Amino acid sequence: MTAYERLLMIDRVLAGRLWAGGAATAVVAGLAAIVGILLARGLFDVPVLAPAGEGLWGDADTATYALWCVFAALVATGLLHLLLVSTPRPLQFFGWIVTLATLVATAAPFLSTGSTGSKVATAVINLVVGVATGMLLTGVATSAVRVRPAV
Repeated sequence: MTAYERLLMIDRVLAGRLWAGGAATAVVAGLAAIVGILLARGLFDVPVLAPAGEGLWGDADTATYALWCVFAALVATGLLHLLLVSTPRPLQFFGWIVTLATLVATAAPFLSTGSTGSKVATAVINLVVGVATGMLLTGVATSAVRVRPAV
C-alpha cells in the first residue's frame, strides 16, 4: 500500500506525532532562514533585511524573519491537521495551498524597494523555506495517521 493509499483510509490522526513533526519542521524553517541570510550576507555580500553596514548577523530583522518562518511552519501544521481530519485527499489540498503560498512568498520581495540582489536573495530564501516546510510536513502527515484495517 502506498502512502497516498494509506491517506485515503485515515481512521485517526495521531495529533502528538503530527505536532511534534510540525515543531521539528518549524525549527528547520527558522534555521533555513538564518542560514540563507548568513550565506547571502557573508558569501555573496548581499544586504538581506539589513543595511550593508550591519555586518554578517545584521540587526533584529534577522531574528524576526526567522521567527516568522517558524510561525508559518506552525500555521502550516495547523492547516495540515485540519485537512487531515476534515478533507478528502488532504495531501493534495495541502500541496496546492503550500505551493501557492510559497509562490506568493517568493514573488513578494520583488514588490518592495531595495536592490535587485537583496530581492533575489530574499525570494530564494522564501522558496527554500516553503519547499522544506511543504516536503517535511507531507512526510510527517504520512506517519501521523492511523489507517482503517483493509476489509
